[in-house]
Amino acid sequence: MTAPSPIRTCVLGVGLAGLTFHIPFVLALPHLFTLYAVLERNPDGPGGKLQARFGPGLAKGVKIYNSLDQVLADPAIELVIVGTPSETHYDFAKRVLEAGKHALVDKPVTATFAQAAELDALAKSKRLVLYPYQNRRWDSDFLALRSLLELPSSDPKSIGTLFEFESRFDRYRATLKGTWKDLPLPANGLTYDLAAHTIDQVLLLFGRPTSITAHIQNIRGIGHIDVDDHFTILLHYPPSEHATTSHSQIRPTSFTAILRGTILSAKSSQVRYVIRGTTGTYSKYGVDVQEDQLKAIASPSDIFSNPLYGQEPEELFGTLETLDGDDVVQSIWPSSAKGDYSGLFKDVASAIRSGTPQAVKWEESAHVIEIIELAYQSSKERRTLEVPPRS
Repeated sequence: MTAPSPIRTCVLGVGLAGLTFHIPFVLALPHLFTLYAVLERNPDGPGGKLQARFGPGLAKGVKIYNSLDQVLADPAIELVIVGTPSETHYDFAKRVLEAGKHALVDKPVTATFAQAAELDALAKSKRLVLYPYQNRRWDSDFLALRSLLELPSSDPKSIGTLFEFESRFDRYRATLKGTWKDLPLPANGLTYDLAAHTIDQVLLLFGRPTSITAHIQNIRGIGHIDVDDHFTILLHYPPSEHATTSHSQIRPTSFTAILRGTILSAKSSQVRYVIRGTTGTYSKYGVDVQEDQLKAIASPSDIFSNPLYGQEPEELFGTLETLDGDDVVQSIWPSSAKGDYSGLFKDVASAIRSGTPQAVKWEESAHVIEIIELAYQSSKERRTLEVPPRS
């Protein structure tokens, strides 16, 4: 059987998203994708930012378009990756789909749940792949966490029935970035930017909560007051239906997922996870290494040729504290599986060429946006809100 031809791809935007999270994987997977074009409105010299980042060899033959109209008018382009400012995601994705092209859309996929649902219906009506870029499902620490939570309760490393799950994305920046991210535009702010990851992970692990309580603000007091840089979101769940472990007769009366993020965390190794169960606690510091590695790589081929790519250093491995009788025993829970964002791109290619079900479904990211909208409403109204059930 003849292998399918690589998917002719155009990346919209050559900023952080395009040059760090998208273009390297398109170039590193030549059997699946061809980097056919990029959108760069005002390139500075031949090859633009693509050539400046990866050299003339990899930029050779890649078209540079200056407008979305030019991209959509090119019948050769099959897939468009939307890595432009967040406020443009809905409009650009809609135009891409209307032009009959598949779309991979960076997070946050839209500003509103209604917009996300509209795009979903449009893609289905045209039988096109509409894929949300939820790359953090392929973080090494998240893969390690999932393996921990999959342990049977009889395993001595099990932390038992969960009653509290805390996930954080903290950074420190005392000044504004001086970019579009500082502006009070739709889908801007830290909650849309980083809670889009943590909410997606929680919904994947635990499903839809029954209610939500949130506090969102501009904690630094710089820039526009409506551009938040600090959030605390509590997702409330009913108690677990699973039987209690043999180590304890305690039966938690509720389960809460606590999602936090701030730009004002002066800490050398940021807290990532603190997860409490009836028989133990899992703590994790530091974030997945892929983003920093992708910023530093000399060539996209390093993603597969460098044996350290995606591998967390041992000093960032998570810590388990579990009961052994009346004693608490500490051990390391290693991030054994490497982080691998290429898994998302391989899945996109499979969905387009083979029609396989998407590992990340668009409606899942739509639900993330719905939770974000509810979080803002909860914070504004200073009350807990019910989360409407959805199938």
